[in-house]
Amino acid sequence: MHIEPGVVTGAKLLLSYATAAGALALSARLVWKSVSQEGGIAGAVLKSTLATLLVFCFFQVLPHHPVGVSEVHLILGSTLLLLFGAGPAAVGLAGGLLIQGLLFAPFDLPQYGMNVTTLLVPLLGIHALARRVISKGTRYVDLTYAQALKLSTAYQGGIVAWVAFWAVYGQGLENAAGILTFGVAYLSVVLLEPLIDLGVLATAKRLHRLSGTMLFTRRLLHPA
Repeated sequence: MHIEPGVVTGAKLLLSYATAAGALALSARLVWKSVSQEGGIAGAVLKSTLATLLVFCFFQVLPHHPVGVSEVHLILGSTLLLLFGAGPAAVGLAGGLLIQGLLFAPFDLPQYGMNVTTLLVPLLGIHALARRVISKGTRYVDLTYAQALKLSTAYQGGIVAWVAFWAVYGQGLENAAGILTFGVAYLSVVLLEPLIDLGVLATAKRLHRLSGTMLFTRRLLHPA
């Protein structure tokens, strides 16, 4: 989902700074919620650090390929949400993306506002969606494939929508073919991520020692 350099340039970049600031501000509220309700500052730092390291690996280590107007990555946004909660997951996405840019892809830094918006706004969306499709009495480790698919589809669909927006905003409909190619390529991620979610959750369900740790969100093994 890295927007290619040159797609949005000049004064148009100002919009990306504004959307990124808004997304980061909303994410900060979720981080504070994690601090106040789950393990205090130490718990939030631990979860955020783990999420950041994982996101960095997702972007830098896992296979990723340029397709159309962006790159296809296995981001696993819904997995991060289910393991760490929305606040630490948001920190992980923003932090992992920034570290990857600073260390390995400085040419992506001018697009950071667009890329972080593309990652965080869908995460905020599935955080709200999870409250609607997962009952308060359901632990995350007990999710069904259908529930995991809804979260994954919503997250990846949000990413495709934002990539399409930035491409059209920057260069108009001349990128239509590239947008379509990118969207089709992301279908593989949409189908794969729910299976990964369920595999991770099934593993967590067997590790009963996780129930008392600050490393993961309380909702993983306990109802709301």
